[in-house]
Amino acid sequence: MKVLLLALLLFTTGAFAESQEKVASNDASAGKSLILTITVPASRTEVWKAFATSEGLSTWLTPSAVVDLRPGGEWTAHYPGGKTGGGTIVSFVPEKEIVISAMAPEQFPIVRSTRTHARFRFESRGNSTIVELEQTGWQQGEEWDKAYEYLFAGNAELLATLHHRFVNGPIDWVKVWGAAANAH
Repeated sequence: MKVLLLALLLFTTGAFAESQEKVASNDASAGKSLILTITVPASRTEVWKAFATSEGLSTWLTPSAVVDLRPGGEWTAHYPGGKTGGGTIVSFVPEKEIVISAMAPEQFPIVRSTRTHARFRFESRGNSTIVELEQTGWQQGEEWDKAYEYLFAGNAELLATLHHRFVNGPIDWVKVWGAAANAH
């Protein structure tokens, strides 16, 4: 199981390196942004379904994903051990974008309760789709800086896992997490 996770991480890091971008501005008037992009080898319709439905999200993010596609609905990943990620849907335009009031991981309680905004944009490019994540709403302070760095790496892995799903098919969660994959 650990070997599979390590292989997935190594693959996703390599696949993502070619198409990632980071923009950070410390100008207080402009705000700080985290921007990542990746090209996914699938149609925009397929990528949207993988992002905007519980069934689709469960093929690549976690087996217990919940998407209630409406403003105020949840976009949540439920991980083994009781941890959660994701957030609340603020708005969406079908097959074009989804905006989430994003929860940071539990180790960043101030950032988690305050939240940031994560805007995912989807753009067709031939037989592929460019997925761009722009995360805004960052504030100043040590916890915010640590959360930014953590989420830069974590969101890069998130997008790389989406890419992996379309290259290699849906993730077999039982192989990755064993019996914990069915415990939610």
